[in-house]
Amino acid sequence: MQVVYEDNHIIIVSKRSGEIVQGDKTGDLPLSETVKQYIKEKYQKPGNVFLGVVHRLDRPVWGLVVFAKTSKALTRLNKMFREGEVHKTYWAITKEAPPAEEGLLTDWLVRNEQQNKSYVQSQKTPNAKKAVLKYKVIAHSDHYHLLEVQLMTGRHHQIRCQLANMGCPIKGDLKYGAKRSNPDGSICLLARSVAFVHPVSKENIVVEAPLPPQDRLWEALASAVI
Repeated sequence: MQVVYEDNHIIIVSKRSGEIVQGDKTGDLPLSETVKQYIKEKYQKPGNVFLGVVHRLDRPVWGLVVFAKTSKALTRLNKMFREGEVHKTYWAITKEAPPAEEGLLTDWLVRNEQQNKSYVQSQKTPNAKKAVLKYKVIAHSDHYHLLEVQLMTGRHHQIRCQLANMGCPIKGDLKYGAKRSNPDGSICLLARSVAFVHPVSKENIVVEAPLPPQDRLWEALASAVI
């Protein structure tokens, strides 16, 4: 865990692939508890530490996670996320080139709870939810492409599912059609930046995540960003 922004109301950390944001059936230590412990030790707080989870990142994904340190910030951030006032930008590496250098993808997704996977279906399918994202190719290497993705909606596995449906599964993402896994079990998806108006101070907050450490492919593509 790496803290990239902190004030009295908010803490933003860079999550490593493999970490879970909130506790689940695996029983593994979640990022939320690690952050609580960090706050408790840094500020020598007695008793329980308040920390509000306002959004999540899939376990194999790298990048920024925003937490609320006060109930006031939690209430306001929840509303901002719900109303699309928090702007998140993702970077994804794919082996296949998209059909166009940039585009808008609109699909209808159905989540399969048992498989923990989403599928593109027709609009008329029961429980189908509209999923919209914008993508743009921002760098190429000999074998890979770096896409910048902006979510217009927030659906389960949305980027992973929509890019795979376009014929561009994310590198390492076996669940959505990648041919091989990454050695560390990660997928090449990074929650790269987040921008919003601070819910209490009203300042403009823009934060960028570091690249996955010691990863030559990420470093090569990032250095070639258009």
